[in-house]
Amino acid sequence: MANFALGIDIGGTFTDIVVYDAVRGTSAAHKELTTPEAPHRGVISGIQKLFGAESIACKDVSRVVHATTLFTNALIERKGAPTGLITTAGFRDTLELRREHKYELYNLFMELPRPLVRRSLRLEVPERIGPDGKVELPLDVDALLAAAAKLKAEGVTSLAVAFLHAYANATHEAQAREVIQARHPELFVSLSSEVAPQIREYERTSTTVANAYIKPLADSYLDLMSREIAGLGIKAPLFMMLSNGGLTHIDEAKRVPIQLLESGPAAGALAGSTFGLRSKARDVLAFDMGGTTAKLAMVEGGAPLIAYQFEAGRQQRFMEGSGLPINISTIELIEIGAGGGSIATIDALGLLKVGPESAGAAPGPACYQRGGTAPTVTDANLVLGYLDAATFAGGTVPIDAALACAAIEPLAKQSKLSIEETAWGIHSVVNENMAAAARVHVAERGHHAGDFALLATGGGGPLHGCEVARRLGIQRVICPPSAGVASALGLLMAPARIDRVATVACRLGDMNWRAFENAYVKLEREAGAVITKTVAKRAKVTVVRSADMRFVGQGFELVVALPAGPYHTNAKRSATALREAFTAVYGKTFGHVPPVGEIEIINIRVAVSAQVAAGELKVASGKRGGVNALKGKRKAWVGARGRFELLPVYDRYRLAIGAAVRGPAIVEEDSTTLILPPGAVAKVERSGNIVVLL
Repeated sequence: MANFALGIDIGGTFTDIVVYDAVRGTSAAHKELTTPEAPHRGVISGIQKLFGAESIACKDVSRVVHATTLFTNALIERKGAPTGLITTAGFRDTLELRREHKYELYNLFMELPRPLVRRSLRLEVPERIGPDGKVELPLDVDALLAAAAKLKAEGVTSLAVAFLHAYANATHEAQAREVIQARHPELFVSLSSEVAPQIREYERTSTTVANAYIKPLADSYLDLMSREIAGLGIKAPLFMMLSNGGLTHIDEAKRVPIQLLESGPAAGALAGSTFGLRSKARDVLAFDMGGTTAKLAMVEGGAPLIAYQFEAGRQQRFMEGSGLPINISTIELIEIGAGGGSIATIDALGLLKVGPESAGAAPGPACYQRGGTAPTVTDANLVLGYLDAATFAGGTVPIDAALACAAIEPLAKQSKLSIEETAWGIHSVVNENMAAAARVHVAERGHHAGDFALLATGGGGPLHGCEVARRLGIQRVICPPSAGVASALGLLMAPARIDRVATVACRLGDMNWRAFENAYVKLEREAGAVITKTVAKRAKVTVVRSADMRFVGQGFELVVALPAGPYHTNAKRSATALREAFTAVYGKTFGHVPPVGEIEIINIRVAVSAQVAAGELKVASGKRGGVNALKGKRKAWVGARGRFELLPVYDRYRLAIGAAVRGPAIVEEDSTTLILPPGAVAKVERSGNIVVLL
């Protein structure tokens, strides 16, 4: 009987494989070092090892969900397909003109990100559509074919087509694709009216070009992964995680692969919200620390925050405005250059720095015995006694403490400290880096970090979570079961979800309510068609409407959740409801609502979702027993006391429900280790979560 769900999350250092038994409610996981040169190899190897260890037959898998950093890395490393841009005459340089914004106001040598398409591959054709959607100049088909032929001769394999005001009327772009593919069927074509059909020329063009840049890679990779998984004997459909926290089928992922950019972190945030609710924590900071980076997502009211634009390939990693704008729906999170592979150095001032450079999976931290020599966070944690060399990553990656000490020794000599003190310094600095980034992120959204619980996941999350929480003034830390592979588990919790957007640009007082309602219905129908290909027909479908609204004269909008329609049956009531929804969000955001001001709606949005799994994902270890959970004792550094002490080490799988553990102590499981500082008390809840009170 097919009753297993399989989650695959490819990260920068590790590939996490999780299999969930829907009948028994148990899960098993395996960590495999990522194979950057051929990511599918690590996946197939990991599945084979996990299924062999658990005696699972491939034919019994009913669902496969996948997330990957491959496409994000392709953008950052500029390893996408040779891409060309065809645009309206006069708009060739939109990608370089950008917006009049300097992310470092006083930096005379500030560097902007290079466009993904160089100028010689950006060509213009005569055509013109007005902002009202009326055709002012027909598309010059001969000029279009000449441009496509020239770009192909230059080696271009993927084309972005972004015509002026195509969001208002997609006729010319649709015609362009039909003509180009009739003449050059081997070319991939991305249309702005499909990828990002909303106002603002630069952002729309940037998103479309990025989609074209990764489209051939996504097409070949997804086909390859489907074949490789099927080759194992797994006949279940392959779904892809989207950046918005939902999943979709392969064809939709291949159509607009830009939706996949933040798929892995989104899954981690989804797991954070789900496990937080199981401990009655509705406001959670989902903190996921892996081998390369740490991610933090805010969960309010039990749901992760959603953003509708983010930046990729930043020149300055943490500087807003220094990257390429991508207009997609994505779970809002911050990425911090702090992971197990983050490299420690001494700067010119003699100060210890950690990250953002990472040793990654190859060669990895020095202790991995794969040729790495740079001191990393993982090396420091091993020296401090927080990691067990025999059980690290479930025993799949052998690590050597002597190599870790050798890597840290030059820093120790330079700083005139012992190796152990230097290791504690690395551990402390990376904790403060993460806490500082989280503090700013939360404050910018009008909150205080102390009002949240911290939910720690990833291989490094529980290792550092309690110390990060203390620096943020947080008193409650939640460590879910299988915390080290929570992002892969999050894939199996994700609903099917499709977001759609359209520009309407209309004042509330001038609204044609029937046309307004019809525009929403059209988006819902388009999104629903994708959903029905992903879920069973009996699945309950949920539709959420929202809109980008502002006062007339303002430059940017707020995204406002709207009441359900229809809107045209009572125009006065609809106008009042939309106005009240907007002013409530405006007041919460800015603290004050102007007494007068006409409101306008720029974009409308729908989010259509449905559950894929038959029931709630109930995660239990499957290994829990009533025997003594104390494995033994290990010498580990207690930072609050500045010395090594013999600490009790507990087997998480043997901790009974209701069991309490007092810090300082160590709690180990296959994929991660929870470090409890002095004064902390951890209790195992019925949900399987370990809740730590600091």
